[in-house]
Amino acid sequence: MDMVDTSKDIGKGMLEIYQKFDRIRISGYIQPQFQMAQEKGAKSYVGGDFPEKVDNRFALRRGRVKFEYVHFAEQTGPSVQFVFQFDGTERGVNIRDFWGRIFENRFKLFSFTAGMFARPFGYELNLSSSDRETPERGRMSQILMKTERDLGAMISLDSRKKDHLLKYFKLDAGLFNGQGLAAVGDYDSHKDLIVKASLKPISLSKHLIFSTAVSSLNGGFLQNTKYVYNTKDQNGLKSFVIDSATTNEGKIAPRKYYGADMQLKYKMKAGFVECRAEFITGTQTATHLSSETPTALLTGTDSYYTRKFNGAYFYLLCNVFNVHHQLAVKYDWYDPNTAVSKKEIGKAGTNFNAADIKYSTLGFGYIYYMNANVKLLLWYDMVKNENTALPGYTSDLKDDILTCRLQFRF
Repeated sequence: MDMVDTSKDIGKGMLEIYQKFDRIRISGYIQPQFQMAQEKGAKSYVGGDFPEKVDNRFALRRGRVKFEYVHFAEQTGPSVQFVFQFDGTERGVNIRDFWGRIFENRFKLFSFTAGMFARPFGYELNLSSSDRETPERGRMSQILMKTERDLGAMISLDSRKKDHLLKYFKLDAGLFNGQGLAAVGDYDSHKDLIVKASLKPISLSKHLIFSTAVSSLNGGFLQNTKYVYNTKDQNGLKSFVIDSATTNEGKIAPRKYYGADMQLKYKMKAGFVECRAEFITGTQTATHLSSETPTALLTGTDSYYTRKFNGAYFYLLCNVFNVHHQLAVKYDWYDPNTAVSKKEIGKAGTNFNAADIKYSTLGFGYIYYMNANVKLLLWYDMVKNENTALPGYTSDLKDDILTCRLQFRF
């Protein structure tokens, strides 16, 4: 605008347009990839299951465009933020983010967010897919928080003053529908309360940076049938036992998650060495064949199944040569039913099935950051399941996946 004569009408008009749209930021990325599986029809949490006759595929994993607008109140800083993001692939187009945020500018401490946005739980769930070093989030994150986002409202305490006493502390608390984007819409009146308290990155020394957080989700959904199964030990035999009391109908089926995460970065000449870890445990109510939150209320004689679960992941990231080259190792597990294991699953009369099997994944790969706009990822996931007494799961499945991905970003 330095080259425009704003003393004339046409210049004034251009200045008004510039001032209005200078606050809009457009960004996006696409992730074309090629994958190979150990066998045709492999079940996978790395981009979805392979079709029955397919063991290799090209796919556009994500194609996202994000529009962000920030309005600055005169002499007080940002007052309103608006974000819209959609995802387009060969499978169709879907909305991913659609939310607005109001900033409080007297104390520069609070903000209020409403709309469709990522649940404030844990670390991996809120790490953008464009920044994440692995192809996908872990199995646990995908099952418990499918699509990551939900409709709701959240208040945040996060100081925007550099010298504030709470400058390293952040607190998020929100109410959400609970079903996320996996369901067509909200199917009951109960809401999930999610709270996350974070210690933002803080320098422990000249080379060491540390951050951590704790999260909780207290929620559930309407139990519109009287049939509920829980894992119990009866005379040394663990099994799902039904509770069909008429008082069960109308109660809230529990979904309670508790998590903690930490990140530790060490700065060296070539870049960084970073360790990450996150652990989540709690209670999940789902169905007999899946530990995912149901996308609709059950009806008739259908039954709910309540399970105790836990899971975790561990990252080790290291730059080699310089910041353009990075090696990564990740180990994660998800145990959907901690009350049973191995040969207890599939035993006659127990009613346990594939939804109760523990999985662990060891992944490793190489990331080449060509420049600020292009990234190459080569990644191999070694997936292990428990050996059970359940037909089809008596030994480890052949479901290892190799992923080769390019990311273009603007």
